[in-house]
Amino acid sequence: MAIHKYRVMEISSRNVVEGTARSPHRAMYKAMGLTDDDLGKSFVGVCHTGNEATPCNIHLPRLALKAKEGVIDGGATPREFSTIAVSDGIAMGHEGMKSSLISREIIADSIELMMRAHQYDALVGIAGCDKSLPGTMMAMARLNLPSIFVYGGTIMPGILDGKELTVVDVYEAVGAYDAGKISLEDLKNIENTACPNAGSCGGMFTANTMASISEAIGLALPGSASPPAEDVRREKIVYDTGKACVQLLELNIKPREILTFEAFENAITMLNAIGGSTNGILHLLALSNEVDVKLTYDDFERVRKKTPHLADMKPGGNYVMNSLDKIGGIPFVLKKLAEKGLIHDNCMTVTGRSIKENLSSMNIPEHEQQIVKSVDNPIHSVGTAVILRGSLAPDGAVIKTAGVEMTKFTGKARVYDREEYAFDAVSKGEIDEGQVIVIRYEGPKGGPGMREMLATTAALVGQGLGKTVAMVTDGRFSGGTRGFMVGHVAPEAYVGGPIALVNDDDEITIDTETNIIDLHVSPKELEERRKQWSPPKPNYTRGALAKYASLVGSAAQGAITSAKL
Repeated sequence: MAIHKYRVMEISSRNVVEGTARSPHRAMYKAMGLTDDDLGKSFVGVCHTGNEATPCNIHLPRLALKAKEGVIDGGATPREFSTIAVSDGIAMGHEGMKSSLISREIIADSIELMMRAHQYDALVGIAGCDKSLPGTMMAMARLNLPSIFVYGGTIMPGILDGKELTVVDVYEAVGAYDAGKISLEDLKNIENTACPNAGSCGGMFTANTMASISEAIGLALPGSASPPAEDVRREKIVYDTGKACVQLLELNIKPREILTFEAFENAITMLNAIGGSTNGILHLLALSNEVDVKLTYDDFERVRKKTPHLADMKPGGNYVMNSLDKIGGIPFVLKKLAEKGLIHDNCMTVTGRSIKENLSSMNIPEHEQQIVKSVDNPIHSVGTAVILRGSLAPDGAVIKTAGVEMTKFTGKARVYDREEYAFDAVSKGEIDEGQVIVIRYEGPKGGPGMREMLATTAALVGQGLGKTVAMVTDGRFSGGTRGFMVGHVAPEAYVGGPIALVNDDDEITIDTETNIIDLHVSPKELEERRKQWSPPKPNYTRGALAKYASLVGSAAQGAITSAKL
């Protein structure tokens, strides 16, 4: 259904620049080079998460200039601002990773404050690294002003001996080196090759997963997710986004009209069809909260069970985002799903048109390729973002099954109260086949910040243990993690969840076919252990991490913060 210009634009910026009382405000704008003509137009905030912390974001200030050109050519006045972004890859494996998930909330909060303070009328949000994508989209949903998200783009793969590499290959190479499987020279060659330029990590890790979701959920322009960061098309995409945002403002279409329950079902479908990161579950729960859409683990399971896994993407598969882009990107996947009635193609998008109308206006040719399978002949008949429940995780846990051959694992627990302790044990070769590594007190409150465990999981894979051990944690996993790895265990250890009561050599069963995660300890024994248990002292008593720990809720609800009014 096409949207026509029958609505009245809401121009909040007039509160700031019109009337004699606003002469001081205009004076400050004129100090920045704006004219009366500029001040007479709508104001569009152009936010980016550019910084020198990560290749994912280093080019975003340049892209913001293109978005501003689009806004100007669309007939509005752009106002650029930036916010933080944490590099998950560089924060990984040490204390810094506790800041990662917290940054999602700070990004959303800071965009909200900038937009509210200056009364901008619409928003273009440009983001690169993992948490900056959902953080930006959460701000858009919260503000409910005409808004369009645009991705900074994926990195190109590194090429070594004819093999495409990503940063995950470097993490796994560390494990291989520790196990004596490769030389120091081999490790250095991989390190020097894997990340050749700007852009977000190249597999279907968290950033590319959320970028794909941004198209499926309707917040980004069609075809904007897959072109690489350094591709000449990326600048045009960002320019077009700026121009389209002005049109969206004229149509007065807001995120709450786009982010319907059906749109979230489309996002869950995309998550499973591409074998995306389990972080997508956490972020969709958080995003749905911003628009008061009730989304639960049951919805994720219901949609997963009717969604085939189509895209053969790293880390579980063979291809990177650049490869998917070459065959048509996310519109190519959406078209396959829409043809079989697996998405709600009547959902509104930021173009002012439905997904069906967007797809029909695009040239998406069918051609011989191996990356995205047909719905009738998928990689897996059901999706890969699996929700588990059981005596170890009564409120739920998650596992990604893309690229995982086994469906059931029973083993003896090896328990660690910090990720570093587990990583040291792996590095020293202290983990045996058949064990279940339990890493706890790393949840949203307990860490705080729910650290990702890529350094540890990749080291296991590099040592050749990826198919013979399992891991369970109340923390998270990078989108680059592969193997039988269960995260988001809820309730978390810090609040007294059953994971806090696990002892070494307890037997644990994980079954992805029956959605079970059970601790084989009798209720009576667990009750005795609970009487002896007390929560540990908090790791932080002041500052941002302490504030977050006091406000954050369960991973099963998206690890969102609440003012608890």
